Amino acid sequence: MDNLTRRLLLCCLAVFIPSALAVEAELILHNGKVATVDRTFSIHEAIAVEGGRIVEVGRSVDVLRRRGARTEIVDLRGRLALPGLMDSHAHPADACMTEFDHSIPPMERIQDVLNYIQARALVIPVGGWIEVRQVFITRLREQRYPTRAELDRVAPNHPVLFATGPDASLNSLALKLSGIDRDFIVADGGSGFAEKDASTGEPTGILRNCSRFVKVESPRSPVSRTDKVRRLRELFADYNSVGITSVCDRDASFDEIETYKELRRGGVPTVRASLSAHIESIGALAGIQESIRQVSRDPLFTERDDSLRIIGIKVFLDGGMLTGSAYMQQPWGVSDIYSIKDPNYRGVLFIPNQRLVPMVRTAVECGLQFTAHSVGDAAVQALLDAYSEVNQELPLRKVRFCVSHSNFMTPKSVNQASKLGVMLDIQPAWLYHDSHTLAKQFGYDRLRDFQPLRSLFEAGVVVGGGSDHMQKIGSLRSVNVYNPFLGMATAVSRRARIYERPMHPEQALTREQVVRFYTSNNAQVLGCDDRFGSLELGKLADIVVLDTDLLTCPEVEIAATRVLRTYVGGKLVYENEKGDKP
Repeated sequence: MDNLTRRLLLCCLAVFIPSALAVEAELILHNGKVATVDRTFSIHEAIAVEGGRIVEVGRSVDVLRRRGARTEIVDLRGRLALPGLMDSHAHPADACMTEFDHSIPPMERIQDVLNYIQARALVIPVGGWIEVRQVFITRLREQRYPTRAELDRVAPNHPVLFATGPDASLNSLALKLSGIDRDFIVADGGSGFAEKDASTGEPTGILRNCSRFVKVESPRSPVSRTDKVRRLRELFADYNSVGITSVCDRDASFDEIETYKELRRGGVPTVRASLSAHIESIGALAGIQESIRQVSRDPLFTERDDSLRIIGIKVFLDGGMLTGSAYMQQPWGVSDIYSIKDPNYRGVLFIPNQRLVPMVRTAVECGLQFTAHSVGDAAVQALLDAYSEVNQELPLRKVRFCVSHSNFMTPKSVNQASKLGVMLDIQPAWLYHDSHTLAKQFGYDRLRDFQPLRSLFEAGVVVGGGSDHMQKIGSLRSVNVYNPFLGMATAVSRRARIYERPMHPEQALTREQVVRFYTSNNAQVLGCDDRFGSLELGKLADIVVLDTDLLTCPEVEIAATRVLRTYVGGKLVYENEKGDKP
């Protein structure tokens, strides 16, 4: 019996067989507030699970008629139960390895960065590379890059790379070893440039979308596949502790895909993983298109597995707002924060339209979801224009094309995404962490188009919530934080860390909207809404029980919500009945 037939049969049984004769359940949660997050956001008292799927949702007195000798009965004591929470944009396989060989302290000041580099210089042999990755200048107290001179001072005999995505700051030795001097130009067909001192013509050490030219050699010893799988399993357990039952790795390399496969061979993971395979955008276009086709031939795409599957591909269209290279419609403005000297600088667009459109078309032909890292409003518009062009010959809706991040969106882009049926994944943690720097750079009024969540919901755009988790295990110590309740609180309040006022509160989500943001909407974005994302008959029983009623609690209590129980396919994968902090 296939899954669709089974689901239809279960639905028929629920309608036509009296509760007294209903199939015995393996698990019943009752005496609670079960928010199904279905089309009408219906609320019930109890839910029953059999064979890993939901067989009944309703009143406690009715659902309890399914109890039998083997049934586990859980009294929710009025607690809220939701569909398992979903993160539509993270980097788990990479994030879990960042502290594999040594711990990385929090860095809040330039001096913290320099202290870390100096400490690494004591344990790494002379000439060995020192790397600092994803410590964003927007989150440093000084709000700037460490300078070439500062990096030279603390590690004169080591090449140093301070990298934030495709942008970076290097010391003198790193520049020399990488061949980046006053005559350096980008000649590989890609975009980007090295900042030059206006008076001397020498590189300042800051690179814009040029970190690919840095000839870094990691001092880390080779890591076994077994170690990678172990660390990924540890991270998934921590995801469960904050209610996450499904995640999308939005830039999975081919090596990381193999790690996921090895994890799956060891048993069903406690987090369902959807993968967007990484695709390079530099090089021969025919080769890029063949790489896309290669992804579509992987069994993780051709054969449905609810615990692990490839859903599409991911490319990078522009830089970042945290690094000063997001592609904007209006100039960034001269900035000490981002070391911008050109008043006409608008950021960096990585892929021109004449290359982007064929890539998009190839993905549609293969049935793959296409998404691109698109942060600035000009990058978002460029991607939507490419989608519009391809949509004239190949409909996009069936492949659920996406825009990743989409932090700056004009009303025009919102309407265009709605008409095309393009979906978005957005990370509220960026609003929480970075509003104070963005307001300083752009001013409050220009940030009217920053994460316009309410406008997107009202326009009917399907937008899902995520974290962009990049480093470390720990939901509040990670870069970026992956605690979904902080994300929810931010989307509802529009309040940011160390910023005195809400960031355009007219774009705040309601309680129901923010729950959909992390459940049913994410299921639609990831193309699995027929299996999970809501608590409906026949769907997989991914359920989270909370100590706080997110629908009615005071706004200030949302971020402090604790998970009491997490179920994946009806199996308990996390329990904390006291509601203690994980």
